[in-house]
Amino acid sequence: MDYQIDKDGSWLSGANIVKSPNCDSRPLNINIELLVIHAISLPPKQYGGKYVDAFFTNTLDPDTHPYFLEIQDLRVSSHLFISREGHVTQYVPFNMRAWHAGKSSFKGRSFCNDYSIGIELEGCDEEKFCDVQYLTLARITELICQRWQKIKKDCIVGHSDIAPERKTDPGPFFDMDYYFSLFRL
Repeated sequence: MDYQIDKDGSWLSGANIVKSPNCDSRPLNINIELLVIHAISLPPKQYGGKYVDAFFTNTLDPDTHPYFLEIQDLRVSSHLFISREGHVTQYVPFNMRAWHAGKSSFKGRSFCNDYSIGIELEGCDEEKFCDVQYLTLARITELICQRWQKIKKDCIVGHSDIAPERKTDPGPFFDMDYYFSLFRL
């Protein structure tokens, strides 16, 4: 897929668009300077289906799976989601603040949602990610870094790096070195 970020810096052409209400305006005079990699599977360790879409749009039926009762009141989203097959869904425009990082800090700076883009990979802490996910993530990372030039390699992190007391994703099976080898900054 030949992805491109539109001239307004909002949408990724070629991505499926599913708009999430779980976002708001970024604070004034805040630059995008961080890329956060996440992992999600719903139910845990199960792939496919529309549960992530439903979760990020507040339409997840809590009676569908026992785990969904635990997360039914959460209001979260990311900018992008990359499925196991490499398909991309965008939930929030890049120029808006997605609610993906929660309580977080990067290099002593809090509120990472204010200045970051969040990308969810379909996966979990206990399984390897797919090559097509890495390839898709690398291509999108190149586009993001070209558009927001303050994002350098040291500003691309896992969720666990900015919220280590709360989060473990993308987990030990995410190969950051391999991912970095797939693109140039």
